[in-house]
Amino acid sequence: MTFDIRAVTLDLDDTLWPFAPIGERIERRMHDWLEVHSPATARQFPIEAMRELRTQVFANNPHLIHDLSTLRKLTLEQALRESRADMALLEPAFEIFYAERNKVECYPDAIDALKRMAARVPVAALTNGNADLARCGLAEHFVFQLGAREHGAAKPEASIFHAACVRLDLPPEQVLHVGDHAVMDAAGAMRAGLRAAWLNREGADWPLDEPRPDLEFSTLTALADWLDAHLDDKDSAAA
Repeated sequence: MTFDIRAVTLDLDDTLWPFAPIGERIERRMHDWLEVHSPATARQFPIEAMRELRTQVFANNPHLIHDLSTLRKLTLEQALRESRADMALLEPAFEIFYAERNKVECYPDAIDALKRMAARVPVAALTNGNADLARCGLAEHFVFQLGAREHGAAKPEASIFHAACVRLDLPPEQVLHVGDHAVMDAAGAMRAGLRAAWLNREGADWPLDEPRPDLEFSTLTALADWLDAHLDDKDSAAA
């Protein structure tokens, strides 16, 4: 398949790194911190209870689905308040969360593939999550990071894809969005007029009753290989 790609937008969680280990580590670290600084909160909200509270807060605030940091802070605030803790602990507690959130361990193929892609075209991060690429130590590989919180709406809303294209100064059809989520990433990008590459590491079946994405890969290395070949073919044709 041939089409004109001038830039890549890249999802982060479960595309560059797995999120599940991060989430589990956050829960353990937060509970350990609360046991020291607010034992009453730790007793009332052990890991499972804190997880249930977080689910409840997310469900009660659908208007904030694009702002995961605020939802996390609301969860901590409610836990502290219900356990009659010192509310001055809210900001330090959130910093514990955010420090752990930005300790990422990339998939083995991710960094090399990212470097290869960034050497060929501009690569921008496009995420619903709240990772900070500067704190993760990965910002140098990206021309910018656009998050749902910053934009005010989350993928698969077309507006966040279009905002990235505007910042790249390219029409949507010349931007390839890459991500692991069939709806948020692949289908969302296609509906917004971008090209889409579904990173399907687990070999899952396409789950939607709508067109498959333009491209599908099981690794970021395979994507980088495709991009190299695609751009080399385009350069040869133009010569």
